Amino acid sequence: MERSNSDGGRIVLENYQINDDGVIYQVDKEPISYGEDYVKNSYVVYEPLPTYMGYLRLGNIIGSIGKVPDSILDVGYGNGSFLKVCKDIVPNCYGFDVTNYPVPEGCNLVNDLFSESYDVITFFDSLEHFENIEFVKDLKCNYVCISVPNCHYKDDEWFRTWKHRRPNEHLWHFNQESLINFMKKMGYTLISSSNIEDTIRKNNTEDFNILTSVFKK
Repeated sequence: MERSNSDGGRIVLENYQINDDGVIYQVDKEPISYGEDYVKNSYVVYEPLPTYMGYLRLGNIIGSIGKVPDSILDVGYGNGSFLKVCKDIVPNCYGFDVTNYPVPEGCNLVNDLFSESYDVITFFDSLEHFENIEFVKDLKCNYVCISVPNCHYKDDEWFRTWKHRRPNEHLWHFNQESLINFMKKMGYTLISSSNIEDTIRKNNTEDFNILTSVFKK
């Protein structure tokens, strides 16, 4: 059940509110530390299928923008499984990550998100981890692809026990409408939206587990 605070903001659970775009966010945060152990533990679930996931993601991007990208920057590249697929197809591949996990061979490490321009910038399971997400308006690119847990907020109890809530790790929670609203404010237009990753990342308790959207700047 939603409530209002003294400032008129909508409250979900304690320490969570909904902004004007419909995005649920954690108010007070103590973000976790990210390192190589986090990457290794996070990607155990994908171990049998990392290459399939990479091709699925790249195929969705190519189908959405109608071409093979000239360059691609993967933000939060994790164990590099997506970039390993890209480097044999996309001419110029780059990775940005806060961990010390090495970028795949044949790809270039990026330390500054804003210094160069890219055809496509991707956020696969990474945008929800940033303390402030409005930096996306300053990215130099033609397209952005975002994959996030799809938040079907039903009531407080559903949200309290939702497996993707993860306090201090997942700081922002989107559904399709709120992601579109947010990205529109940041200067982007939706060109495709799907739950294509559910073909691999299946959730037996609910449909539409992962939301993937491609935007044009």
